[in-house]
Parts: sequence; structure tokens; C-alpha cells
Amino acid sequence: MEDQGVSANTMKRILLVINCLILSIGVCGGPLMMRLYFVEGGSRIWLSSWLQTGGWPLTLIPLAVLYFYRRKMKGSDTKFYFITPRIFIASFVIGIVIGLDDFFYSWGGSKLPVSTSSLLIAAQLAFTAIGAFFIVKLKLTSYSINAVVVLTVGAILLGIRSNSDRPEGVTSKAYVIGFIMTLSAAGLYGLIIPCIELIYMKAKQAITATLVLEIQMVMCFAATAFCTIGMIVNKDFQAISTEAKQYNLGEARYYIVLVWSTIIWQCFYVGAIGVIYCSSSLMSGILLAVLLPVTEVLAVIFFKEKFSGEKGLSLFLSIWGFVSYMYGEYKQEKQKNNKSQENEMTTMNSECV
Repeated sequence: MEDQGVSANTMKRILLVINCLILSIGVCGGPLMMRLYFVEGGSRIWLSSWLQTGGWPLTLIPLAVLYFYRRKMKGSDTKFYFITPRIFIASFVIGIVIGLDDFFYSWGGSKLPVSTSSLLIAAQLAFTAIGAFFIVKLKLTSYSINAVVVLTVGAILLGIRSNSDRPEGVTSKAYVIGFIMTLSAAGLYGLIIPCIELIYMKAKQAITATLVLEIQMVMCFAATAFCTIGMIVNKDFQAISTEAKQYNLGEARYYIVLVWSTIIWQCFYVGAIGVIYCSSSLMSGILLAVLLPVTEVLAVIFFKEKFSGEKGLSLFLSIWGFVSYMYGEYKQEKQKNNKSQENEMTTMNSECV
């Protein structure tokens, strides 16, 4: 039994690492692909929102692999799906909120430089920490509080001089609206993450990798449906062919940008939900903040954005915050192991007596 517990913990750590890598691709690549779309001539906000979750059918691939694996191990009696009507409804509702959040984020992304995403991350991390504390009753240790404070300060530093990076052609009014939309997206997503963790806690069934993927697929499907309605009302579908012909990189590359955007953004959602499953909603928020400076460096390389002293200091603070959080997790895990060993020793001594 002890060996099974150790192997289960080891497997969960491996899954956490894999999900962190997948999330890293989405966090770093998603904003860059969005910015590439707008910088090179794209202008459809609802289309950009749709791309963030439009890759949900890709989730069917790992779900099919997991199903055939279960079928091989358990025979033809294995369940085809695990999601219940109650979880489906909760996931669908959260998905609609995600769709609204995508719209806010795309609006901000169309008006602000990539560096301003720091404001999104800063506010999101604060909302995630508060939401996790109140919604899922997550204990905040001194290490996690320190990580939240340090990462928030680092992210705010990146946004202090964001007005000086205002893109050409963007008016002050449009910049302010983009700023407000970005903060709104931060607040929404910062509360969405703990709500996803709450679904896991209230599921009243085993939370397996299959169920996690099913929840993620339903949420992304609902968000995509919400954005599809927005595209229909805004007549984005009719405008795509015209926009493709006028795209600075060419018509073929326009569609390549759209396809890769859906794939990379899907990595973001699969990774985020996987990290929540393997660790916690706060860990997901921490990781998003840690990856921010990487996105900043990539923005400097690909879009020639300025890398100021504030960005360098933010990079240092982000690494510090991440190390603080991980060290706190390590100490907590060590204390749990020591307690379990003490309990085992007490039980053995009682049996001997």
C-alpha cells in the first residue's frame, strides 16, 4: 500500500511537470500569436477571442487515447465518459464566463503592447489568491503570500511605464479602454481558476485525467459557442476572406497564424486546468506570473519592444517569487511526510504493547 502511495505521488509530480510545460507553451506563445495577428493587419476582436478556445476538438485526441487504454485494461464494459450532468452544467457556465473573459483580453491585446500583459497577470494573481482563499479555503502560508506579493510587485513594475510603449495609431481613449478591458479580464480569470478547483472538490467522484480533460473540453466548447455568437452578430465570418487578402504577411500566412493560434491557446487551457488538478489554483496563477518575463523577452525579440530596467527587475522578482512558492510547497510536503511517519511509528508501538 505504501509503494502504491509513493508511485501515485510520483505519477502526479510527472503529470504536474508535463502540464507546466504545456502551460508554458500557451502562456508564452498565446499573447505573441494574438499580437502578431493584430500587428500585421488583423482587426476582428471576436475572431481573436474565438481563437483562444476554438481548438477544443483537439482534446478529443487524448480522450480517445485514454478511452482505448481503459478499454484494453478493463474490457468493453469501461465507461465512455465520466462527466455527470451536474459537472457538465457547472463547466458550461464557467465556459461562458471564459468566453467573455477572452473578449475582454482580445480587446486589450488589440490596443496594448505585450508588455502591458503584466497588468493582467498582476491583477489576476491577486484575484486568484483571494479567490482561492475564500472559494476553496486554500491555506496561504507565509511562503505563498511572499510569492504573491513579490510576483505582483514585479508585474506592476512592468506596467508602470507601459504608456510610453503605446503602439502607433492607438489613441489615448482606445488605450484607456484597452487598459480597463485588460484589468477586467484579469479579475474574471483570477476568479475562474478557483471556481474550476471548486468543481473538482465538489465533484463527488474520483477526479481522473479523463474527467479533467472532459471538463476542459466542455468549458472551451461553451466559450467558443459564446464567441461564435459574437462573430455572427459582428459579421466576422464574412470579413475573414477580405481580411486575409489584405493581411501584411500574405493570405496563406494569415490562415497559418489563425490555425497556430488555436493550437497554442489550447495548450494554455489544457495546461492551466492540468496544473490545478495536479496542484492548486494558486500554483496555476503563480506559474502564469513566473512565465510573464519569458513572454516579455520573446516580445523584445519578435516585436522589437523595449527591454527596460523595470523589466529586468521584474524578471528577478518573478524568479524569486517562484522559488519562494516552491520552497514553501517542499517544506509543507516534508512536514506531511514527517507527520505520517510519526503516526505510523505510534501505531506500530501501540501494536507492540
